Amino acid sequence: MGCEFQPLVSVVTPAYNDGAYLAECIESVLAQTYQNWDYTIVDNCSTDGSVEIARRYAAKDSRIRVRQNSQFLRAISNHNAALSQISPESKYCKVVFADDWIFSNCLEQMVTLAEAHPSVGIVGAYALDGDKVAWAGLPYPSTVVCGREICRRHLLDRLYVFGTANCVLYRSNLVRSRNPFFNEANIHADTEICFTVLASCDFGFVHQILSFTRERRGSLSKITRDLQTDFACTLQLLTVYGPVYLTCEEKEGRVAEHLSEYYRYLGKSLILGRNKQFWEYHRRELTGAGVGFDRTRVVRGTLETLFDAALNPKNTVQRFLRSRHSRPRSRNLKIPIESTSDAARSS
Repeated sequence: MGCEFQPLVSVVTPAYNDGAYLAECIESVLAQTYQNWDYTIVDNCSTDGSVEIARRYAAKDSRIRVRQNSQFLRAISNHNAALSQISPESKYCKVVFADDWIFSNCLEQMVTLAEAHPSVGIVGAYALDGDKVAWAGLPYPSTVVCGREICRRHLLDRLYVFGTANCVLYRSNLVRSRNPFFNEANIHADTEICFTVLASCDFGFVHQILSFTRERRGSLSKITRDLQTDFACTLQLLTVYGPVYLTCEEKEGRVAEHLSEYYRYLGKSLILGRNKQFWEYHRRELTGAGVGFDRTRVVRGTLETLFDAALNPKNTVQRFLRSRHSRPRSRNLKIPIESTSDAARSS
């Protein structure tokens, strides 16, 4: 794709105390084989020198701008603040998180696919999640899938190909049409927006590894893994978007199946002694989804887990040991009564 025919891509990076990684992130944008881009870095009141790093790069390349929030924002709010800075002339938009980066052919490959298929609203690709390849569920050589079909497969077959915002390219008109773009009350807002948008457009997929994401202390990805928010996210998608993408029978069947798995997991978590924040989060999400928090089902899940352990003691002990080493624990097995914490939504 010749430079004179390249549509403008607005790249945005929301940053907060990412000084250890920000230069690597910026360098990955500068290294793109695709050249028609502008780049806005939005600093969220960092105290570690991040903004100085960004300004040094901006002083050398006129395509880079640095903006500073006047007050600290929560993570998803800062993502929206960054997206509000995209150029009105841009045709596409790419989020690159400050502690992640993109491969040099990322923009070129994603824009090429989108340009070839005007019906595509979001383009995804494989990613390196640490040292593992992620989002590898779409069969090759599928490159364009009906948005409604990919959402149905997510809900029915658990096919997850959207990744994070760092892994996808959006058409800018979709970003401009929603203010704010991401739902700031949802820690999985990047998944939710795909379900919102893909009701009326197609999903494109590049079968290459085009981005890198890392997990670090205090990041949203670390919080979601500690709290196991995927259970609540799936429940929210089924209750909100099930009526859009599924038949009544399909939705009811998947909700029942998912709740059974959810409570079995909570029963296991009772044995493992998860902390107060964990229980507050899941109580709040179950209640917010309209199904309520059922203590009896938690206990039943515990009994099912113990029964499983009795039948398969060796495998169960190994799984529990792995869980106890990888998850935070509280000192007892009581389920907290209150559910007021919103720590999972913090930056």
